[in-house]
Amino acid sequence: MKQKSEGAKWYVVHTYSGHENKVKVNIEKLVENRGMQDIVFEVLVPKEEHIETKNGKKTVKEKKKFPGYVIVHMIMTDESWYLVRNTRGVTGFVGPGTKPIPLSDREVKSLGVAVAMPKIDLEKGDSVKVIDGPFENFMGSVDEINNEKHKIKAYISMFGRETLVELDFDQVEKV
Repeated sequence: MKQKSEGAKWYVVHTYSGHENKVKVNIEKLVENRGMQDIVFEVLVPKEEHIETKNGKKTVKEKKKFPGYVIVHMIMTDESWYLVRNTRGVTGFVGPGTKPIPLSDREVKSLGVAVAMPKIDLEKGDSVKVIDGPFENFMGSVDEINNEKHKIKAYISMFGRETLVELDFDQVEKV
């Protein structure tokens, strides 16, 4: 259930509290039974590690990041909406009325879910403008591009000196 497709977005689905894992399994079964793997790709229950100390012993436990919610990577169609919306344990999509709002790439990234980042159309020596982060509105010159990590290294002029900084692809735009 992990092939990816153009046009797929991440959507947040509200569930009964404590039913997140059941909803995940139910959606995956329905997708498989109805042959909808080409429009519903992945269902996740975001978790984080939590360290507990009892009687002087530390134990690492997984804790749900957002109790009552699962996130679904899918192409929104009437059929996929109906399948997810009518899964047992689901109370609805997050969004106004009946129109679910997909998560932005930044929101997905903050959840710790890998986002397929497009390759950037830059070459060494190109001029870029920083559009986000602590160096916002600075201009720079690309020195290195790392497509695997989705980062570039660029020289920006700061306090009259050229300084090499590392930036994410989504923090810069070509000038």
